[in-house]
Formats: sequence, structure tokens, C-alpha cells
Amino acid sequence: MGLLSSCGEDRSGEYYALIATKTWIYEVMQENYLFYEDIPAEEKLDFFKKPAEFLTSAASSKDQKNGYVFSHVDSVFTTSRATSTYPCFGFEAALVRTEGGTNALRVLYTQPNSPAEEAGLKRGDWIIAVDNQKVSTSDYSTYITRPTKAYSFTLGKYNPYPEEVDDPEFNYVEFDTLGVVQMPEPRYVEEQDVLKYGIISSGSRKAFYLLYNEFGESTDALKEAFSQLNGQQFDDIILDLRYNPGGYVNTSQQLCSALAPATAMGQPFLHMTYNDKINKTETLNFESSPLTGGASLSYQNLYILTSGNTASASEIVINCLKPYMEGRLYQVGAATFGKNVAQQLFTNAEAPGIELWLTTTYLSNSQGYYDYFKNGLLPDFEIEENYGAELGDFGSAEDQLMQPVLYRMENGSFPVVTNPDESEDATTLSRSRTSKHVQLLVDPIARKPHYNRIKR
Repeated sequence: MGLLSSCGEDRSGEYYALIATKTWIYEVMQENYLFYEDIPAEEKLDFFKKPAEFLTSAASSKDQKNGYVFSHVDSVFTTSRATSTYPCFGFEAALVRTEGGTNALRVLYTQPNSPAEEAGLKRGDWIIAVDNQKVSTSDYSTYITRPTKAYSFTLGKYNPYPEEVDDPEFNYVEFDTLGVVQMPEPRYVEEQDVLKYGIISSGSRKAFYLLYNEFGESTDALKEAFSQLNGQQFDDIILDLRYNPGGYVNTSQQLCSALAPATAMGQPFLHMTYNDKINKTETLNFESSPLTGGASLSYQNLYILTSGNTASASEIVINCLKPYMEGRLYQVGAATFGKNVAQQLFTNAEAPGIELWLTTTYLSNSQGYYDYFKNGLLPDFEIEENYGAELGDFGSAEDQLMQPVLYRMENGSFPVVTNPDESEDATTLSRSRTSKHVQLLVDPIARKPHYNRIKR
């Protein structure tokens, strides 16, 4: 790297100012990065790149998956993490394509006190047009991620082509138009970690259902949810992590301590193993959880609902509770994402505007298991949401991922899975996330950051 000069003037100060932040990142990586041996040589890196781009260029292939790099740079000037990054409508929707070639948006959920909720949009709605225009694959950010104005959404009812009809003259209408929803102007929306909780019943058993979508730094919403259990009788707990891409490790510790049996208190919860330069393993233990006022919950079975988007801190919960809940913890859904490393926060007074979150540790449970990067954590009962079918309200009998749980609560065992095309048995459950009628084009949860954050 040569020095900048002009007419004999020494401009090295300007040069080093341009690369100072990246030099600091490089030095921190050399000592602390879990995969330091994979960092490219200094002369092969461009220190004039922006910090986030520089970090990505230096990151190991072991530090990324499905196009997402785990180590990352944040700006300390960004909006509060409890608030949406940009003005939005406050809902998540999958972009799908039907067998007939129609693009549509399938609403997964809405945030409370959002423009979407005010407009009456709800889980399961089909949006088939926006301002009377068909939805294209390039419109997703415009309508969902970063809208800049209000839109009118045309809602429809999807009619899969009937399998039994083999008549070219059949008058088939793929969507019935249900009406138009006028969306208010986009605005910053408070994104709630806890979207739903309450007691549900199946047969003679009752369960506490909790839909948790992010391990935020604040645990106030979790405390509020668990406070509702005072005096309520329940047999099981259903923890819905299907849309939870992760968050803070200390929050997962608090949640696991609340869910773990009393016999686990004081025992190892999570091992964090650093690189061989640092050469140490730190252990977090189960401890009295402030989420339940220090009390241990009395219940029998823990059902955890998962998908391929269940990642990071969510996977900690499953992996680290399993050794203490053998025969009582059941994972229902699809294999998880598979992220077994954590990011530690580094800051520098010379780079006051950024936070460096660097992958520094492997994460293992009390038995030393952490080998789930490739295949994720596999479910005890496999089922995936079919975006072409009825989604149902969260926690209800129409909710596809809830059906095997409710069946087991009532009957003592999971239903036998048969081929839905060959059986009309009420216990039959589809394993397919998308039927042959619907193709998933954009998965909004897969676009969210997958965090395992360690903050000292």
C-alpha cells in the first residue's frame, strides 16, 4: 500500500485516516476471529472499502451461510432495534407464484399498532394486486420492505386447480376478488418480539402458547407474558420459534432458565469455545430467571415449533435444553437454519460510529454438541407450512404447525404421516412447505439478520 503525495507534500495522515477503521477491524480479527486462519493476506484486501464491505471481504466461508455473513458491522446511529429500520406498513408477507403463473403476497403476520393492523390486514390474506397492478418479483421492496407511500391492496381468495377436473373447457378462476384494503401511509413501527401468548386446550390437556419472534435485548415483553401464568394451571408449553432468526445470547439464557427443570439450576447451560489463540471455553449456567420471578415452572412437555428460519439464539434454546429434558422436549416443524457460532461486540474510540460484531465462539450444549451447522437441528415431527393452504391463526387448530402438537396432547402420540394424495384420514399431515400449486419466491424471514450476540 503506497503513500499518497502531491507536489512533494506528505499526505500520509490523510491516507491513514481513510484506512484506520479497516486496519482496526483487521487487527481485531487477527486475534479474536474464530476463523482467523482463513483471513486473506493484508495485500489481498482493499482497505479503502467501507467497513461493512471490508469485513465481508475478509470473512471466512465458515462464517456465512445461504448468502448471509454472520460477522457484521452496525452503525451506532441507526434507529432503535425495537423499531423498524425504515418506515413500513408493519407486516410480513411471502411472495409466491401460483401454478397459473400469478404472483401474490401471502400475509404471515402483522405487527400491533401498525398501518397494516389499522387497515385490517391479517395472517393468511392473499394480496393479488397493488393499486390495480399485478405484483411482480421486483416489487417486493417497494410494497413490503421499504414503501414510500400508501397503496391500495386487492385481496383475493385462492382456488387451487381441482385435481379431479380434466376438462380443457372447465371455467377455472384462480382467484376470486374479495375487496380492496386502503393502506395508511408507511411509518416507523415498533416491532414486537412477543406477538401472541395464552392458554390453549386440546383434549383434557392445557398448554401455555408463546409466539416469540426475536431474542431482543429487552426482556420486558417476555416478563409480561410469563406474568400471566400466575395461578393458571397448564400441562405443557408450546414455544413458537418458526419465524425467530435469533438475537441476544443472554436473553436465550433467561428464557431457557425459565423453561428448564429446577434440577438444572446451577448446571451448565452453554459452552462458548474461542479460537486457539485465546484458548479458552466460557460456560454460562442455568440460573434463577427474572422472567418468572426466580420460580421454576411446573409442566410436563415442551413443544418447540421450528422452520428453516429458526436460527441462532433460537437454536441455542433447543440444543441447550435437550440434555435436561430428555423425553419431554419435542421439536415440531422443519430442520432449523444451522448457526452454531456467536458474535461478540467490539468498539473503538477511533471509530466511534460503528459496532463490530465479530464471530468469536462456537456454541455447544452441556454435552459438548455443536455440530448442526450443515443440517440444522432435526425435528421430532417434520411438517412445514404450506403457503398455498390455509395458514390459520397462530396457536389454533387451523395452524398447520400446531396440528401435530394438538393431536399429541389429546392422543399421547404424534399422528401417523401418510400421503395426503392417497388418504382423507383426519390425522394426515402434509410435510410440504409449498404445494405443487404454489412456489415460494421471497421468504421475508430469511432476509432478517441471524444473530447470536454476546454483549459484555
